[in-house]
Amino acid sequence: MKIQLMEILVCPMCRSSLDLKVTEQDDEEIVEGELTCTKCGEIYPITNTIPNMLPPSLRDS
Repeated sequence: MKIQLMEILVCPMCRSSLDLKVTEQDDEEIVEGELTCTKCGEIYPITNTIPNMLPPSLRDS
């Protein structure tokens, strides 16, 4: 995920802003990490540079 995406991403559940936690980064791209909603607390994983922004009920476990 490109770091610049943080400027436009919001929580799909409540439309609030997201906090970013990076566990692996390669230059300007986040390889692994998670996005956490500042309002509802939902966590969206970033795996292999792809943020999974699906609602929790629609994600693969």
